[in-house]
Amino acid sequence: MAKAIFHLILNNPDEAVQFYLEAFDAKIKRMDRNPEDNSFIHAEIDVFGQTIAFMGRDSESVAGNTMMMFFKFGEGNEAVIEKVYEVLKKGAQPHEPIGPHFWSPCVMSLIDKYGVNWCLAV
Repeated sequence: MAKAIFHLILNNPDEAVQFYLEAFDAKIKRMDRNPEDNSFIHAEIDVFGQTIAFMGRDSESVAGNTMMMFFKFGEGNEAVIEKVYEVLKKGAQPHEPIGPHFWSPCVMSLIDKYGVNWCLAV
């Protein structure tokens, strides 16, 4: 069965992985390091049952189109969104502060300090 994996190409991937582990109360699924100097190669974390992978940006990385990481939860999960928002908003560029919107009773969107565009809603 095929599955989609979000793959983020970021500056400071070691730091970013720790940030997202805290924000999403996530778990590391995989961490690959260079055996010669222990530098970061690749990581995967489990975020609400979805895999988000990371790699460092280098001169060979290709720039792509803008995309948004979007998680939609059912009603009654407002506390999850509030917890994630409290961490992601540190150093972020807010688009839409957490609150009700015409299409959801609880939604937030922002570009975090690593340049990742997020939206979470119930």
